[in-house]
Amino acid sequence: MSGSYDAIVLAGRRPGEDPFAAASHVEHRALIPVGGKPMLERVLATLRGHPRIGSIHISIDRPELLDAGDATILRAADSPSESVLRALETPALAAAARPVLLTTADHALLDHEILDYFLEAADAPGADIAVGLVREQALRAAFPDAQRTYLRLRGGGVSGANLFALHTPEARRAVEFWRRVEAERKHPWRLVSAFGPLTLGLFALRLLSLEGAFGRASRVIGARAQPVDLPFARAAIDIDKPADLELAERILAQRAAQP
Repeated sequence: MSGSYDAIVLAGRRPGEDPFAAASHVEHRALIPVGGKPMLERVLATLRGHPRIGSIHISIDRPELLDAGDATILRAADSPSESVLRALETPALAAAARPVLLTTADHALLDHEILDYFLEAADAPGADIAVGLVREQALRAAFPDAQRTYLRLRGGGVSGANLFALHTPEARRAVEFWRRVEAERKHPWRLVSAFGPLTLGLFALRLLSLEGAFGRASRVIGARAQPVDLPFARAAIDIDKPADLELAERILAQRAAQP
């Protein structure tokens, strides 16, 4: 294993009433219980217990709700990308020489097995930013009822896993690009169109491979982006609606029942 990472956990929410949190009788979505424990606490416990994670920074819109112990609490900006940029500018992270692991509070199934695999793959030389992904085929085989957003590519679709490793100062360019296209995160066609008409055409014809997509993205962004193909279907399960919560509860119950 290589060196350690500082971690940023995005726990902000969009303005307005949150029916999902209200239905769970909590003040904030990040505090929705999953398997009897707030999902943010699950993520923090995984990060705290991992030997390669150093300092932890939580970006949340209501800091007063948290008592995060040794973690640093930051006030979230109006969007996830702005929150990441704000966190990277804090003195502790700006001065650190370590890379940064970025994940989200709703990644309640994150565990050491996923983290070990992701960080080892992300350590490969030559990348400014590494992005965790799960193949659609593996996800549908494991959880056929899971509703995910897929990027359709030659060789099959992929879904995001809310895991990013920022290795170099150039990785900031990827976050700045994310800020420009953030509104299209649930619309793969519009997202791909931001990379130019040729890329959009290749995407439409399913001629764009995963490696080709990241190569084109790297040139547009101005930072070398590397995909990390995760072999764990559960890594793509984040909890942003009741069906996701039900699925996560079922996964955790099955795991607890195993000898």
